[in-house]
Amino acid sequence: MTQLLSLCCLGVVFLSFVFVLICYNSLMKREEGTEEMKELAKIIRDGANTFMKIEYRAVVIAVFVVSLFVTLFVERWGGITFVAGAVASSFVCIFGMKVGTHGNVRVSWAAKLTDEVGKTVQVALLGGAAIGIPVQAVTVLGICAIFLISGIDPTVRGSGLLTHTTVMSHVSWVTTFSLGCSLVAMFNRTGGGLFTKPADISSDLVGKNIFDFPEDDSRMPNTICDFIGDLVNDIAGNASDLLESTAATISASVMIAGLMYNGDVATFRAMAMFPVVLSGGGLLACLIGLAFALLHKAGKNPARELNIATYASALFSIVIGGFSSFFVFRNVTLNGAFRFGWISAFLPMVLGIVTGIAISKITEYYTSMDYHPVRALVDAALDGAPFLITLGEANASKSALLPVCLIGISILVSFFFCGFYGVAIAAVGMLSFVATTVSIDAFGPIADNAGGISQSCKLEEYVREITDKLDAVGNTTAAIGKGFAIGAAAFSALSLMVSYVGSYSPDPLNPVLNIIDARALVGALVGAVLIPQFEGMLGGRTIFGAKILQAEGMRQLAIPGVIEGTVKPEYEKCTKINSKSAFKGMILPSMVALATPLVLGKPLGLNFVGGMIIGTILIAIPRAIFHGNSGGAWDNAKKLVETGIYVVGPEQVLKATGLSFTQEQIASNDCCKHFKHLGDDLYSYSQIRDYVATELKKTVVIGDTTGDTNKDVIGVDLDIFIKAMSTVAVAIVPLIANPIF
Repeated sequence: MTQLLSLCCLGVVFLSFVFVLICYNSLMKREEGTEEMKELAKIIRDGANTFMKIEYRAVVIAVFVVSLFVTLFVERWGGITFVAGAVASSFVCIFGMKVGTHGNVRVSWAAKLTDEVGKTVQVALLGGAAIGIPVQAVTVLGICAIFLISGIDPTVRGSGLLTHTTVMSHVSWVTTFSLGCSLVAMFNRTGGGLFTKPADISSDLVGKNIFDFPEDDSRMPNTICDFIGDLVNDIAGNASDLLESTAATISASVMIAGLMYNGDVATFRAMAMFPVVLSGGGLLACLIGLAFALLHKAGKNPARELNIATYASALFSIVIGGFSSFFVFRNVTLNGAFRFGWISAFLPMVLGIVTGIAISKITEYYTSMDYHPVRALVDAALDGAPFLITLGEANASKSALLPVCLIGISILVSFFFCGFYGVAIAAVGMLSFVATTVSIDAFGPIADNAGGISQSCKLEEYVREITDKLDAVGNTTAAIGKGFAIGAAAFSALSLMVSYVGSYSPDPLNPVLNIIDARALVGALVGAVLIPQFEGMLGGRTIFGAKILQAEGMRQLAIPGVIEGTVKPEYEKCTKINSKSAFKGMILPSMVALATPLVLGKPLGLNFVGGMIIGTILIAIPRAIFHGNSGGAWDNAKKLVETGIYVVGPEQVLKATGLSFTQEQIASNDCCKHFKHLGDDLYSYSQIRDYVATELKKTVVIGDTTGDTNKDVIGVDLDIFIKAMSTVAVAIVPLIANPIF
């Protein structure tokens, strides 16, 4: 049965690659626009390639060292599967970036030619689909290949070349594949964030607040770095991030199946194969959902078009998941953990999908321009940046309660249906349509880049209006995608922790970690403090990089002719400076996540590491939600002001200045008020209103730059942090079983 199901999943993977090829070719056949647009697009492509070349110097070395370590000390063939995971993650990262660098300019020109939101949405979604589908397809391909080669036999034992402790070889291969994905994802996310946010922050503070440049003025060299950063972080980094999430959830399910193995090979194989079948079936559902969104006549509401793809993919995933559960488990012996037979595995999958969608709706409420929290932020900004920042943090802090409660309820209910295996399957369910999630997530940075290109190349105003509508929706979809990733991280990290504790517990079906044990308690404290330490390293490095780029931007703007637009800035120099800064900054934070379990676990033992994993999970999940939602809300607050949706009128003038105007004074626009901020002379209503609008714009830019690090550097790395640490811990249990102290 394992071979048959693996071949069926591989058939879906083949269809997926055909679909990707069609989307990619359809995208590439579209026009790039004017010569100036082509030139700018090439600068962005070359800059992205420069960054990736510098980053992958570290990635290649790290992959070689860790694969050698795995081969020598974990499982002799595990080094190969580790490399396979690293290659899979690198492929979706590099290919996604390539699609993004070609799609941005074509979306901009599509907006110019069509003057229609609907048609422009579909061009951006072509690029998104070509990026998102490989994320799920490559994961299914890698794990199916392992299953076909190994036969997924739980009786086969293996060890590292230099160790004598044994592990389930085929389970270990899946774990090391996931670990390879984790390592590359950690570097891509950390490096990408440390590239894009210093560029974004410095271009906003220098270009907007000092020189009063428009949003994406190409005279500011940091702006082009920001364009590149949108691709290397929000597309390339996000693709490898969610591939790692998918691999980690499947890996956790397979490991728990190994713990529940009671001598019945058929049951083990069914439990190990089921998460892969769910992901393969979900991939088929994503093809249906995305095809429908791309082929039907699009309307003027971009959010509606993206929701169609999401809900169609989720619905078909549930239907296919039900059939898969019946087919996989109908003829095997299920232990007492499966309370209701074959349907016990299906129900957590549905619960995971429902929980993911519910979390996405909560995220949307706190980050979308359409709802009160973001609009309240702009009102608060009228009183100054401290009010904007404080209210944004307050809203983001409150936004973590409901998602965490939903995750907790889902864990309890999933456990009731079929034990910890159900918890792992809930995570798989949440990511069963990850291809659509990433496709829609990638839609945002493509649209953002398109808007920047249109403004830099001085296209008509209506082009920017179209791309801004797409970008605003993209900000929300990005926040929603982060919500899915965080929710899945909570489920999979808990499942990995159970696998870790179960691997050395006397009763693997009922793993117990005594948190009051001195070592476990100290481990929990260390794990808890590692999170703010990790946040501090990333935040500090972001500001350090922003200062370097700010100085470089000011230097280049001082070159005669740059501000006048007659001399082009030195874009490549700016990109290289930023790439090297990001490269230096990503090493230490990544090593904290990957090396800590071994460095501290070997001397202090298994219970210490178990407590450390608990500490990181408990702190990281609400903090990741806080960072993602605060940054998303501040970003869209800025969008409300810059797009003119938020209008400064008499009420706003009164709130900001304390000056009240009558309708007659407003209508006549006479010089009628003293205003100390503009001097001692009399000023008209329109002059004071324009002053308030200008100050408001500067304030929301401060909020956006504050949130940039939150949502695109720290928040997105925290979910990788806990999964990577947990996966490493599971892989090296034999090495830390005998502590030094």
